[in-house]
Amino acid sequence: MPPDTPADAPADNTPGTPLLEARGLVKGYGTGGLLGGGRTRATVRAVDGVDLTLRRGTTLGLVGESGCGKSTLARLLLALDRPTSGTVLLEDRDLLRLPRAELRRRRRDIQLVMQDPYTSLDPRLTALEIVREPLDIHRDLMPKQDRSTRARELLEMVGLDPGHAHRHPHQFSGGQRQRLGIARALALRPKVLVCDEPVSALDVSVQAQVINLLRRLQKEFGLSYVFIAHDLAVVRHIADEVAVMYLGRIVEHGDRDTVYARPAHPSTRALLSAVPEPDPRRRGAAGRIVLRGDPPSPTRPPTGCAFHTRCWKRQEVCAEERPVLSVPAAGTDRRASCHFPEN
Repeated sequence: MPPDTPADAPADNTPGTPLLEARGLVKGYGTGGLLGGGRTRATVRAVDGVDLTLRRGTTLGLVGESGCGKSTLARLLLALDRPTSGTVLLEDRDLLRLPRAELRRRRRDIQLVMQDPYTSLDPRLTALEIVREPLDIHRDLMPKQDRSTRARELLEMVGLDPGHAHRHPHQFSGGQRQRLGIARALALRPKVLVCDEPVSALDVSVQAQVINLLRRLQKEFGLSYVFIAHDLAVVRHIADEVAVMYLGRIVEHGDRDTVYARPAHPSTRALLSAVPEPDPRRRGAAGRIVLRGDPPSPTRPPTGCAFHTRCWKRQEVCAEERPVLSVPAAGTDRRASCHFPEN
């Protein structure tokens, strides 16, 4: 049973039109420490001026090093955290300005698939209860007598045996638990799934099964995904567009094939050079890039380009001026924040 379209949905549901947008998102956290032994409180800008657009029926892959702000950005898109500044628009409605009751209703349209299937499911509940729980919370969506039937349909939809509905999470494998988490996320008939490292805790063969499941569900029901990962090989199999983060900022954004074939930002090129190459004949063809030095402290980010302290192309302007996210070459919609982009 496909997710239903709410009665108040906008008329334009054309694939490719903007669905979820982030505009100028900033999220800062106070650390409790002092800068340089002085009186100024140290602040970490986990997300620093991010602009993103997720289009209907597509997948936006969000990649970057650990600690670059991907999961914080996910929480902002889900309106689980409030940004320091900026807006999050779902179908042109600012989620951060909605009354509490309206925000609760709109959250049905954007759901989360968590990273770790071992800890994201309540061990006290059965599979049926886990999938039915969102329907029990949002009671106006479905009569009580129909909720268990719907939960069993969702279990079957994600490839689980409805006959195992009364098993507990520990009785399922890791891949099955992640399918259970996906079924739970689909219960409210969302339009967007934010998938935060959904396959990183799984074996490679199981990763492929979950990715294929997500692609099938997207094709059947017109879902849109924000797919967060640090594994660029996984993102390549599912994403239509790719955004690369570094120290809270988007440093490159474009369609998948362009970003993978001709990365414009040096940090993107370095990330891609670290992807394992299964074909021994092609290993080392592009050259492995080993970045020197440690990532800068998020409490004291560098001036200018945040990547310049590790970049082999840096020049004086890189330390003085922060580059804007712009198109580095004609004939492409790929953008990069670099004074000296590749290609």
